[in-house]
Amino acid sequence: MSEKIVWTAEAEAKLKDIPFFVRPFARKKIEKYAQDNSFSPITIEIYDQAKKMFNKKYDQMN
Repeated sequence: MSEKIVWTAEAEAKLKDIPFFVRPFARKKIEKYAQDNSFSPITIEIYDQAKKMFNKKYDQMN
């Protein structure tokens, strides 16, 4: 069974910058990134790293 993902208050607040309709998807992707890289808790730095990585993947698709 997997452990509950912990977010810092700052990272949780930053998540609210993402439009509400994609926020659940973004949360899952960031949490998966953190789990895959053994990052805990999710901080603003982890959030930013994940976001950059996903943007890079998206840019390569276009």
